[in-house]
Amino acid sequence: MRSKKRTTGAAAGALSNSIHPPPLLPHQHQFCLEGERLSRFLESTLRVIESERDLDQTLPLKFWTKQQFAVGVNEVTRVLERMTPDRGGAISSDEHFPMNGGDRKPPCVYLQAILLASDCNPRWLTKHLPALAASRNVPLIFVKDRKEGSLRLGELIKLKTAIAVGIKAKGNGVNQLIKEVLVAHEIDSVEA
Repeated sequence: MRSKKRTTGAAAGALSNSIHPPPLLPHQHQFCLEGERLSRFLESTLRVIESERDLDQTLPLKFWTKQQFAVGVNEVTRVLERMTPDRGGAISSDEHFPMNGGDRKPPCVYLQAILLASDCNPRWLTKHLPALAASRNVPLIFVKDRKEGSLRLGELIKLKTAIAVGIKAKGNGVNQLIKEVLVAHEIDSVEA
């Protein structure tokens, strides 16, 4: 017979923290889109993605999507970890990042924002993303839609579901739209 172990000490603390989200850091840019505001955002984003895709038909859809977005928790985490910590300001979509001279490494990809489904289950899959995004000064936009946030994010990138989608800073129409949404949110939060 197996004995039942009780979790104590640091492990118990980690379990209790997984139930409650980490507190927001004061410099952290994150907000939640839901309801009508979410629908308008997703419709306009999908429209811009389709128009950008129509302009660039040289690559198959899968490769084009890979160039524009980091799709999935693992890829978003990987891109965030490769970014330099807190560059001092928000990342603009029109910045260009030169290659390092002697390294011969590919240029670092920067994320302009991260769309994160709030209906992720289990929650520990995305628990690390808010702190990592804050350390890289990347805004986090939660998508909340009655247990269907991951389905709505998947629609954007032509997949069934997506828990996290990172928008790469490429200077295109999608980046312009995200910039407008972030600026509008800052204005709303200042007025409130």
